[in-house]
Amino acid sequence: MKHSQFGRTVIIPALCAAVWAGAAPDAAAQGAYPSKNVQIILPYSPGGSTDVIARAVAQRLSDIWGKNVIVENRPGASGMIGAEMASKAEPDGHTLLSTTSSYPATAAVRAKLPFEPAKAIVPVAMFAKAPMLLAVHPSVPVKNVKELVALAKKNPGKLNYGSSGAGGNNHFSGSLFAAAAGVQMVHVPYKGIAPAVTALASGEVEIVISSSSALLPQINAGRVRILGVTSLEPSPLFPNLPSIAQSGLPGYSYELWWGLFAPAGITPERIGVINAAVNKVIASPDMKKFLDTQGVAGWPLAPAQLDGLLIREIERYKKAAQVAGIPPQ
Repeated sequence: MKHSQFGRTVIIPALCAAVWAGAAPDAAAQGAYPSKNVQIILPYSPGGSTDVIARAVAQRLSDIWGKNVIVENRPGASGMIGAEMASKAEPDGHTLLSTTSSYPATAAVRAKLPFEPAKAIVPVAMFAKAPMLLAVHPSVPVKNVKELVALAKKNPGKLNYGSSGAGGNNHFSGSLFAAAAGVQMVHVPYKGIAPAVTALASGEVEIVISSSSALLPQINAGRVRILGVTSLEPSPLFPNLPSIAQSGLPGYSYELWWGLFAPAGITPERIGVINAAVNKVIASPDMKKFLDTQGVAGWPLAPAQLDGLLIREIERYKKAAQVAGIPPQ
């Protein structure tokens, strides 16, 4: 403030000093973040897309903040155990939750939860978004979506699809696929997407619809076959794959997102600090290159764009559950 140069050399400097003195504690509190190591609770098992992406972001946040950013897997109840833990943490930004669109999907079909899923946590930043891939075991005698649908119609209830748990993205996408195709398939839930993909590779289940990062090791090993992508149109992330919608199921679409959340009660100022750091990470060339290898696109959003996201997403999944015929869990 430069008012003193206009002659108010006594009153204005005094006011400035009072203002800065009053603001100093808040400024210092905000500037001190992080004052200790940051814990990111990851409510799914290791090896899935959420785990892989969160650890890449955490490593780069550690470099920016000069503090350890530790990812801790706390799987169970389709992500709800870890989410509840995060919701009960001190809302100072030192305990965060890394989750995916499976969170509102699961919340939409849970009849009872020990916390309010739309209010107990708040979005802080987004990492990425991407469509999913429809994968089958090589023993399944189909080469495209139309042939898979025909096979399922000839063998009602004989094809199994794996998921990371009841109410998660893999369950929703598989149920919506069956509903759109008018076929009966058996849902087989696992404790995380990594064991579900392992089951697909071994032939324990015939189908999994999942993120590319979770499927990538088995794709590279030739243990699974990819039939299509879940975006409404062919995705530039997977230029050689047709969309399921264009391959026999018009209108079928399902996309994922990954992001960072905090316990409710965190200040807007603290959200702004974390959001800016995450967006800086997502925009960096090395992170963009990493996300490309995972088949996802960076999705940096400002805090204002995140307002109300969970409420909207949970309502959207409630409607999807009705279409897919997923009952309350």
